[in-house]
This record gives sequence, structure tokens and C-alpha cells, in this order.
Amino acid sequence: MSNIQSPLPGTFYHKPSPEDPPFKAPGDKVAVGDQIGLVEVMKTFIAVNSEVEGTFKAYVAEDASPVTAGAILAELE
Repeated sequence: MSNIQSPLPGTFYHKPSPEDPPFKAPGDKVAVGDQIGLVEVMKTFIAVNSEVEGTFKAYVAEDASPVTAGAILAELE
């Protein structure tokens, strides 16, 4: 199992906008470079991309929750 960590502190989002579905759902294939979320810092949104491939298991961090650098955001199988 692999974990995707936050590259920086901020607010983590599962979706590109409130009306859209999450970037990934359990069972989705994840390739290196796939976007799994966003971290917002001072009104700037930074893409969180996977550095490993696998199958998406779940988000660990809640949607729209504060995270620290290195916090686990999601798990891959």
C-alpha cells in the first residue's frame, strides 16, 4: 500500500469545485502524475499529483480540511 502526502500545508480538497465529483473514487486506477486533489494556500490552488501508480483505496484527509506538509491525504493499493 502507498500513501499520497501533502506537499505543503493548507486546505485539502477532493474535488475541483463543489459541484464536481471527487478526482478519484475507490477502485479507480491511478497513474504517476494523476491529480488526486488540491491544496489551497492563500487563495492559490496547487494540484496534488500521485508519484506512484496503483489502485485508489480512499481519501484519508477529509474534504475541505486543514492539512500539514507531509500529512497523508489518500491511500493506494
